[in-house]
Order: sequence, then C-alpha cells, then structure tokens
Amino acid sequence: MSAAGIHVEEAGDHGPLLLCLHGIGSSSAAFAPQLAELSAYVRVVAWDAPGYAKSPDPEAPLGLDDYADAAAALIRERGTSAHVLGVSWGGVIALRLATRHPELVASLIVADSSPGSGTDEAKAAGMRARAADLAELGPRAFAEARGPRLVSPDAPDDLVRRVVDTMAASVRLPGYAYAAESMASADLRAELPSIAAPTLVLCGEQDRVTGIEASQAIAGAIHKTAYVIVKDAGHLANQEQPGHFDAWVLSHLRITASIPE
Repeated sequence: MSAAGIHVEEAGDHGPLLLCLHGIGSSSAAFAPQLAELSAYVRVVAWDAPGYAKSPDPEAPLGLDDYADAAAALIRERGTSAHVLGVSWGGVIALRLATRHPELVASLIVADSSPGSGTDEAKAAGMRARAADLAELGPRAFAEARGPRLVSPDAPDDLVRRVVDTMAASVRLPGYAYAAESMASADLRAELPSIAAPTLVLCGEQDRVTGIEASQAIAGAIHKTAYVIVKDAGHLANQEQPGHFDAWVLSHLRITASIPE
C-alpha cells in the first residue's frame, strides 16, 4: 500500500524520524504535545490513518497488514528507518510493522496497547460492534459516549473535551469499521518474540481500556524491552501526562538513537 493521500502533521527539521500512529478513535491531533516538545530533538511525523480525519477514505477494506504497509511507505518517503510510536490501535500497527518490515523500524514505543482484540472472543465481538454504534449514533454522540473513558477519572474537563472533540472530528465510516476489524482479527502473541527492535512499553496507571495486563503481555514477550507505568494517566497517557510521557520517550531515543543531552 502506498502513502499517497495520507495526511500527516510534521514538526522538527533535524534528527532521526519519529513516526506517530494514533489510536482507533483519534487522529494526528492526539500527538500535539509530542509535535510541540519532541520536535526539538527529532523529526516528528503524525499520521491521520487511512479513512480518518483529513486522510481520504480507502477504496477497499484494509487489514492490519495494509495499515502497516501504509506506515512503511511513509517511512520510505522520508528516509531509511524510523522510531515508531504507536498508541493503542496504533501500537498494534507498530508491532505488526516491526515484524513485517523490520528493516524500517529502528525502535518502538508502544503506549497503552495490546497484542490485539483477537486474543479474546468477547473483546473481538465488542470491537466489531463499534462500527454499528458509530453508524447509529453519529460521530459526535459516539465520541461523547466513548471519549471520557479514555482518560483517568480525575482528568481535567478541558482534556476530556479535547479528546471528545478530536474523536468526533476524526472517526467516520467506512474507515473506522476497517480499523475495528483489523483490531478484532489481531492476535500478535506468537509474533512478538520475533521483534528485534528495542522497545519501550508505556501504560497509564489508570488505563481502563486495554489495561496494564495487556501492556505487560507485550513487554514480557519482546526481548529488548523496558516497561513503564505512567502515574495519574488513563488510556491516553501521551495526552494526559505529556511531560512524563515525553521524558520517557526522549530517554529511550537518547539510548536508541544517540540523541544528545
């Protein structure tokens, strides 16, 4: 799959490439803190996945391999490899990217993610049901129903509003349905041990969506890994605690990409 038409937000003009892949209910807007802060050290590129926000609708259904191939095409357009930061669904794409195109992945940062919803029949069924919910409710009501769970119970009201507004402006059919099916079909447990890229796994202490156990399953299966709990954060740790989150990412990049102090 090519990168043609995929909308990206970019910041930074030097250093290695950091490709940011958002969650299933979001867009490049979710990475505003990283575009602002990490771009002093690296070139930050955050995509709107195919069928999301400003990216056009796919011409045919996409599977997890297709999303990974689209991310690979973005990397090839900009250099030889990238450090890949994936949040939730974006983390699942990043993990598949690392096994499908290992030569393109210098390192991984996987945040509030899982080995896929296909690890559990009930989770897979719930994921597949989301497309019908979106069709029935419409983007705004869908976002208002789902958005508040993505942050911790004590998250400030303005963050909740931003999360809801981002989701409402980002999700639509058929793209969301393709994304949900790619998650429902994914069970990456068997391939995780083959990932050679050094990996940082982060999870919000109060993640009520994928949860700490799912992140631990990723961290425990990959050989070169570090695992971090982000305090006072829910499922969107990169948005709720960006200072702490970015500090850990920068520490990881200083080790894996020799970013200067």
